[in-house]
Amino acid sequence: MSEPGALRTRLELLAREVAKFGAVGAFGLLVNIAVFNLLRHTTDLQVVRASVLATFVAILFNYVGFRYWTYRDRDKTGRTRELALFLLFSAAGAVIETGVLYLATYGFGWNTPVQSNVFKIVGIGIATLFRFWSYRTWVFKTLPAKEAVLSGERFLEQRRPTEERVAPDPVRN
Repeated sequence: MSEPGALRTRLELLAREVAKFGAVGAFGLLVNIAVFNLLRHTTDLQVVRASVLATFVAILFNYVGFRYWTYRDRDKTGRTRELALFLLFSAAGAVIETGVLYLATYGFGWNTPVQSNVFKIVGIGIATLFRFWSYRTWVFKTLPAKEAVLSGERFLEQRRPTEERVAPDPVRN
């Protein structure tokens, strides 16, 4: 495959991955915001605690969507490792998300329902960039591509005859 063709294929695959990640993330966002507002309006929980609980519910929802739809073709071995890494990076994303809300609420005193929702969404947006990178890099690892394997095998086949043609020097051995 030519360089431009290979690049185009990789970009198309990345675009599909981003679209699927975004679709699962959009539903996760709806779950997160719905649970957040439900907790805010039906309990006496503080803003940040309600946000943490809502984020946890969305993380569970997202794992199912990512594992069984977005990254269903990725390596399925080591589910315990995968889940542990997913939770670790999700927790880091939750810290980013909650940190933005915490700063807005307690640092600047922006605590109206509209302000809380705006800064929760801003935090989710920033955390989503981190999560996309970490999930695709560390959690849902790609299996070796067939084309890459075949290309490597062809390269090795081309190298072998050249190396075998050169007779070893009996003086040096």
